[in-house]
Amino acid sequence: MKYRKQIPGALLCILLLSLAAIKAKAQNESGTAQQTIALAMSNALDITFVDNNSSTGNTVSLSFDNVEDYAAGVESASQTIRVRSNKDFDVRVKSAASKFSYSGSASSDPNMSVSSVLAMKIIDNNTGGNITSGFSNYKALSTNNKKIINNADAGNDQTFSVKYKATPGFAYPAGTYTVDIVYTVTQR
Repeated sequence: MKYRKQIPGALLCILLLSLAAIKAKAQNESGTAQQTIALAMSNALDITFVDNNSSTGNTVSLSFDNVEDYAAGVESASQTIRVRSNKDFDVRVKSAASKFSYSGSASSDPNMSVSSVLAMKIIDNNTGGNITSGFSNYKALSTNNKKIINNADAGNDQTFSVKYKATPGFAYPAGTYTVDIVYTVTQR
């Protein structure tokens, strides 16, 4: 009879081991791995003319064809400038020289002053900043770097558009007068 008592216990032990093996196989093992991603970002800033997507805009030609042009001045087409910046920014403008360069048949340099002839105004501002220094209307340009937009918003497509107006009067001979206008963007 003792033998009969041991068999059910042995069967019970085998049955429990079998259930434990089945339970162990039903559970999935898991593991984890972790990695840190570090973005090393610097300040980003870009200014371009929309017409040619370049930091050097196309030449703006103002033609004086009759006496009314000399008397009233000639206005340019709109020039759109785009700023891309990851920080808020300001925009300034100045002429690269105080006098226009002259090319023509006059025997001496006509010595045309930029500040007395050339003006600029902002006609459209999509930067989120404020137009400053009276540039909502035509204002004379000079070699002084004048702030024209203050506290513009960071972004990928912040644009503003300008027009130029030249009013030389009748004191200068025929020829081509040129000057570079420089826009500077500074992050805040």
